[in-house]
Amino acid sequence: MDVDADVDAVADELYGLVPARFTEVRDERAAKARKDGQAQAARAIAGLRRPTRAAFASNLLVRRRPKEVAAFLELGAALRRAHRSLDGTQLKDLSHQRHVVVAALARTARQLAEEEGQAVSESVAHEVEQTLHAALADPDAAEQWSSGRLATALTPPVGFTGLPATAPVRPQPAVTRTEAPPKPKPKPTPKSTPQPSRAAEQRRARHEQARRKAEETGAEATAREAELREAERGQRDHEQALAEADARVAELERQLRGARTGRTEARRALAEATGRVRDAARAAGAARHNADAAADRLAELPGAQE
Repeated sequence: MDVDADVDAVADELYGLVPARFTEVRDERAAKARKDGQAQAARAIAGLRRPTRAAFASNLLVRRRPKEVAAFLELGAALRRAHRSLDGTQLKDLSHQRHVVVAALARTARQLAEEEGQAVSESVAHEVEQTLHAALADPDAAEQWSSGRLATALTPPVGFTGLPATAPVRPQPAVTRTEAPPKPKPKPTPKSTPQPSRAAEQRRARHEQARRKAEETGAEATAREAELREAERGQRDHEQALAEADARVAELERQLRGARTGRTEARRALAEATGRVRDAARAAGAARHNADAAADRLAELPGAQE
């Protein structure tokens, strides 16, 4: 039996569900696998994580818009090739296309999620966009995204913009001249190389220090933003778990109220039945007494013994 195939089939099913149903169905599938003697598959299924709202919207986009997804993956491959070759002109064109396509797909993902009853806030929409940027920048992220089984949103590599830091310098074609080459000019008398002034050195040092500080601050800000996004994802997960727990508590309280009402009605019915038994016992005793008295009188009548 192909355990991986079984787990893949269950994962495909689970990540197509709305997040609120994920845990219940996952536990059912894991329990069934254990019952069928597939302990390894059961552990793998039980380890699947419920998707965040952004991951669900991203998965829904992949599942519902395969043509747009295929074109998007081709755009990502083209961007990465242009980035490696430092083709400035192509990168500029692809970068513009990238922003347009990411915005359009993020809107589509948001619409699809809301059609499934899953509200998408601005922060969730931003995570969807970040996931799309990551899929463009990184082939591994593209593979994860295109599987349609994301549990959390993806984060693009730090510094990826789709454009090189500076446009590449292309060599100019040599100019063919027909006239005679100019006569060489006499070499100038070598002069001593001017030494930079102390003020210029200090300016350069301050500039370098400021540049390093800006880089360190930017990296720190990026790291803190990533931590913020992770904390927000954790908060949303706990909010969803709390909502599900509240729903379960409400259902159990409703069942408890129903059970208490049933108990009260059963007690009342028991009391009524006990009263009827008591009345019936008294009536039976009276009837027996009357029957015995009638028998005694009959025995006393003349001729009763003949």
